[in-house]
Amino acid sequence: MKEINEIKLKTSIKRWIIIFIVFLILSGVTAFPIETELSFLVNRSSSFPLFMQNWLATIYTAVKETNANFPHLSYGTDWLAFAHIVIATAFIGPLKDPVKNIWVIQFGMIACIMIFPLALIAGPIRHIPFFWQMIDCSFGVFGTIPLYVCYKKIKVLETLNK
Repeated sequence: MKEINEIKLKTSIKRWIIIFIVFLILSGVTAFPIETELSFLVNRSSSFPLFMQNWLATIYTAVKETNANFPHLSYGTDWLAFAHIVIATAFIGPLKDPVKNIWVIQFGMIACIMIFPLALIAGPIRHIPFFWQMIDCSFGVFGTIPLYVCYKKIKVLETLNK
């Protein structure tokens, strides 16, 4: 019976970690085609509230003009995407041995929490609208959820292994 519970726990932990890895990578690689994505959103923005339409149009214009005149600046968002992929690889450790590598889960939760002060401090300094700061903060919320579930399950797994 203990072995069945342990297998179920490990399977559940792995699923949650894989979900986190996939979404972390997806949120990162979306930084590569940022101009294309913004163009897509602007062309379909009529369903958004006017303040969002205006914000998207402003950002699209800025990115488009920057890419046309200073394409090397987009190299920064390429590194942002790469960083997401690199961070995602750290979660391979907990996939292999969740109890031994629980620190990676803790690191991930801390990183997700750190999104809040960054968004709420740097956002106003960079003139980012509050609604967009909240979208950024949502990454912290949605990242913390699967990691916290994993953390709790790993703690249970740890007690089963004692």
